[in-house]
Amino acid sequence: MKSPQTDAPRFESLFGQPPKVQVRAPGRVNLIGEHTDYNGGFVLPMAIPQHTEVHLSPREGRTVRAFSANLGAQGQVNEYELGQEKRGRGWLDYVQGVTHVLRAEGHTPGGFDLWLSSDVPVGSGLSSSAALEVALLRGLREAFGLSLDDVRIALLGQKVECDFVGAPVGVMDQMASSLADTGAALFLDTRSLKYERVPLPTQVEPIVINSGVTHSHSGGDYRVRRAECERAAKLLGVEQLRDLPDAELPRALALPEPLGRRVRHVLTENARVLQTVRALREGDLAALGPLLYASHASQRDDYEVSVPEIDLLVELGRAEPDVLGARLTGGGFGGSVVMLARTGTGASAASRIATQYAEKSHHQATVLVPEPSSGR
Repeated sequence: MKSPQTDAPRFESLFGQPPKVQVRAPGRVNLIGEHTDYNGGFVLPMAIPQHTEVHLSPREGRTVRAFSANLGAQGQVNEYELGQEKRGRGWLDYVQGVTHVLRAEGHTPGGFDLWLSSDVPVGSGLSSSAALEVALLRGLREAFGLSLDDVRIALLGQKVECDFVGAPVGVMDQMASSLADTGAALFLDTRSLKYERVPLPTQVEPIVINSGVTHSHSGGDYRVRRAECERAAKLLGVEQLRDLPDAELPRALALPEPLGRRVRHVLTENARVLQTVRALREGDLAALGPLLYASHASQRDDYEVSVPEIDLLVELGRAEPDVLGARLTGGGFGGSVVMLARTGTGASAASRIATQYAEKSHHQATVLVPEPSSGR
C-alpha cells in the first residue's frame, strides 16, 4: 500500500488544510474459529498487510466532511452535522456510526475533515469495515485527545456495526484490527476479552485468496445464523452456546433442524481453536492441516455458510503438496479462504491455485497474502 504521505497533498487540495493526523488499521484473516465470537467462544485471527488509512484534521464547528479515495472519479465530499447522524448513506454510515457511538459514550469530538483510502477488499470476509472503524477511532483519539485504549476502540467499533449500521457482528473483527499484527495469531476469548499473541512456526506461512464472491454481514443469511444460535441456546437453557458442555451435544442434536448442526459447529469449532493454538505452540505442523480442513467441512455442512466457489478454492489448495490446510475465513456466503503453506512456497502455490480457479469458475481470484509485490 502507498505511504500515508501520498494522499496528504490531495487532502490539502480538497479541504484547504493539511491533515493533522495520519493513521491506519489493518484488515484481518481468521485462521480458525468462525461464528464462535457471537457465541462467547474462541477465535484465532491475525492482521493482513492490507490497511485502511485515515487522514484527518479538526475543523471549526460541528460539520464532518468526508471523502473516500476508493470511489475514484465518482467520489465526492459528503457532509453531515454531529448529533444529526442518519443511516442510509452507504460507506458514510460507518463514519456517522463512529461519531454517533462516541457521543453516546460521552466523548465529544468536534467537526473534522476526513480522507479515507483502503486496499482491504470490500465483501471479502477480511474485515474492511472493522479496519475503517478502528482507523477512524484511532484518528479521532489522536486528534481530539480521547481517552480510549485499544480494547475500548474495538468495542466501540463493534457498537458502530451493531447499533448504527445494523450488522449483528461479534467482537473478533474489531479486536483483530485493533490488536493483531501480521507476525502472530491473536488467540482471543471473546467473552473475557483476554488475548495472547501466538507466533506462527517459522516453517509455515499464511495464504489468503479472495474468491471474488462478495458478502455482507448486514444481509439476511448472517443474521439467520446468529438467530439460530440464540434460539438453540435458549432451548438448551444456556446463556450462550459457549456454556454448553461437550457432553450435551447429543441433546443439542435432538433439537429441530437445523439447530443441532449449528450447535455442533460451534462446539467443535471452539475445540479446534484450542487444538490449533496448541499445535502452533508446539510446532506440530502435522496437526494444523486436518484442523483447517475439518473447520471448513463444518462450516460447509453443519453451518452451511460456504459456497461452491469457496469449496473449489479449498479443494485446489488440498491438491497442492506444500499447502498444509485450507478453509473458508470470515462470515461466509463468499469472501476468502485462508491456507497454511510451507514457508517459501506460498506465493507460487497461491498463483497456481488462482489460475486454476479462474479456469474452473466464472470468477477471478485475488491473492492478497503473500503480497504479490513482496517478491516472494
